[in-house]
Amino acid sequence: MTRKIIHIDCDCFYASVEMRDNPALREVPLAIGGAADRRGVIATCNYVARKYGVRSAMSTFRAQQLCPTLVLLPADFARYREASQHIRRIFADFTSMIEPLSLDEAYLDVTGLPHCQGSATRMAEAIRARIEAEVGITASAGIAPNKLLAKIASDWNKPNGQFLIRPEDVEAFMLTLPAARLWGVGKVTAEKLKRLGVESCADLQRWPLSRLVQEFGRFGEQLYEQCRGLDHRAVAPDERRKSLSVENTYAQDLPDLAACLAELPELYEDWQRRMSRAEGYVPHKAFVKIKYADFSQTTMECLSFAPTLDTFSRLLHEAFPRGQQAVRLLGVGVRFHDEPDAPLQMSLW
Repeated sequence: MTRKIIHIDCDCFYASVEMRDNPALREVPLAIGGAADRRGVIATCNYVARKYGVRSAMSTFRAQQLCPTLVLLPADFARYREASQHIRRIFADFTSMIEPLSLDEAYLDVTGLPHCQGSATRMAEAIRARIEAEVGITASAGIAPNKLLAKIASDWNKPNGQFLIRPEDVEAFMLTLPAARLWGVGKVTAEKLKRLGVESCADLQRWPLSRLVQEFGRFGEQLYEQCRGLDHRAVAPDERRKSLSVENTYAQDLPDLAACLAELPELYEDWQRRMSRAEGYVPHKAFVKIKYADFSQTTMECLSFAPTLDTFSRLLHEAFPRGQQAVRLLGVGVRFHDEPDAPLQMSLW
């Protein structure tokens, strides 16, 4: 049976919650993010701000240059989680096959389900209507026979819209799709494709698999299938997280190893708090992440099922000399076993 996949993506989620709770913010350029003097970045912004060129992941400093009247608010995750949980309950009224990607988006597999006369398009409409009525924000949806296409489709008629790609339309749709819209094709890969004369998926389809692998390694295999609209991944409702980490970008670069070590206890305490809520997860490796002043970065890890502050301290001692310069970001975390009941691995330290 051909799958029926819906991808739901809330429109500028954090900003939408803020505008819902304070309607005066609806007509002004609004962004959620960190302060510019602390090297903050924009998490999301409303569509008024986007008209000025403000985008998520942009530095707050640059966003305020583009839009001097930008209203900047800190994130309020308690309210965002509450809204997300309500949305998840709405999803559950339609299917148990839900794969959350973040607080504000998820894949739903509605294959063979009876709601709305079995129409995935009508189910998407009903879900979006309930989100707007019950949560007070809008969402967009993509409906397609696989996850790749559903996610592409959900962005097609944003905000507050939806788009359907039927199985019989996939071949024609892919011919005109820009290659930059494919999953995993970021700015660097898109520029490389353009240099190689590839702008559309039609261009990419003319490349043999062997050449794609030669140019892009294993990712070339994914490009070969994606440009044809192929995606065999199932919606995975029970997919477990692979890691848990915390990190901090510092307002002033940390000049040396001693300064980095002085920041480590606070990071470790924050990680412990988050780890205490991760029930059923067994650490497998501990790691530290360092981003240097020139934006280069490194990661050092070791086997450990119960890392201590001393574990991260030793990793930091090992990793810091790789850059031999000031540090702008530090992070600590763990990687988990794939299976919840996997045997424990003793720490190397």
